[in-house]
Amino acid sequence: MTQAPFRFGLEGRARPMDWLKSLPLYLLPQHAISRTTHRFTRIENPRIRIPFTNWFIRRFGVAMDEALEPDPGAYTHFNAFFTRALRPGARPLPSDPQTLCCPADGAISAFGRLAGDRVLQAKGHDYSLSALLGGDPARARPFRDGCFMTVYLSPRDYHRVHMPADGRLLETVHVPGRLFSVGRHTVRTIPRLFARNERLVCLFETVFGPMAVVLVGAINVGSIETVWAGEVTPPAASRVTVRSFEREAPRLLRGQEMGRFNMGSTVILILPPGIARLNEGLEVDQQVRVGQAIGYQGME
Repeated sequence: MTQAPFRFGLEGRARPMDWLKSLPLYLLPQHAISRTTHRFTRIENPRIRIPFTNWFIRRFGVAMDEALEPDPGAYTHFNAFFTRALRPGARPLPSDPQTLCCPADGAISAFGRLAGDRVLQAKGHDYSLSALLGGDPARARPFRDGCFMTVYLSPRDYHRVHMPADGRLLETVHVPGRLFSVGRHTVRTIPRLFARNERLVCLFETVFGPMAVVLVGAINVGSIETVWAGEVTPPAASRVTVRSFEREAPRLLRGQEMGRFNMGSTVILILPPGIARLNEGLEVDQQVRVGQAIGYQGME
């Protein structure tokens, strides 16, 4: 059985409206806007947070029946609502321990094989895996010709990120960058989008071999945080920051929370060749959920 290939339909092609929506983003003060969003989403005044939260739920169709706390008014601020926990059993895991699980709720924007060091972004666009992982070719080398899956988290989605497999954290790499939107229009039009935006690269050793989970920031993403380090961004940084975990490395189980977006963005999962395979039934634009089976351990 062969690895799932890339698949694109008409939805993968850039349209004139995509360019019209994307070009103004180059001129916006992306980090300033995101810092303002960061402050606004932590306002505790109920006259502001409750009406805004209720509007957001109606506007985006948020499924509050899945939340551990279904009452929107019970959250201390909008960000607490946005990063809400799910009720027990809302995202069951596959019984087979060799199954690879989806790290986030959202829609698949691309998936399949890596072409050496190249990662497909959208029809007509790809980018360097080395650049995505912080600019070190040695960091990217184990993943060459492996497989990947990119999941876009929309505003309505659950915004915590979970482990696809049992793993031990080896290293994190915080890469500063732009904060372009990561919606479909920008994915189709902005070259090397995910290798340009600010991101946090998390490198694990797992039963599947090396695994990279990349949390990509975007405009209005006030911060990215992890369960082992808390809030990673902001503050803004001017250089790549690498943190190694040689001693007391965090160990996380499959399905366990590893981080979250305070406002939404994109998760990119990367695996080495010959160790794990993505399911052949996956499709671009398919809706996926945390814990859903997306692949399994095994040689090609």
